[in-house]
Amino acid sequence: MIKNISYQQVQSWQSEATLFQLVDVREASEHEAFNIGGILIPLSEILKEKDKLEINKPIVFYCKKGIRSQIAIQKLTRYFPNADFYNLQSGVSFLQNKNT
Repeated sequence: MIKNISYQQVQSWQSEATLFQLVDVREASEHEAFNIGGILIPLSEILKEKDKLEINKPIVFYCKKGIRSQIAIQKLTRYFPNADFYNLQSGVSFLQNKNT
């Protein structure tokens, strides 16, 4: 089962200096146009780039609507079954719409 996290909770973790990693699984052009921070590992590269993941702490994956990030978690769970993965609920599309 994939754990979801709200953007408000992510902001809370950031303000409390909670250690976690933020990973954008969208394409580079999407990341450049709008992002909430973190590293970029496009979904198409997620397995090749899995060594960039800091699996010793929680990892929040995000995309536009929360679909690609769920797929990334499903793929990575096979390699890291005990990792603490979170899906940013609803993705960043609602934030992007606020800022445009």
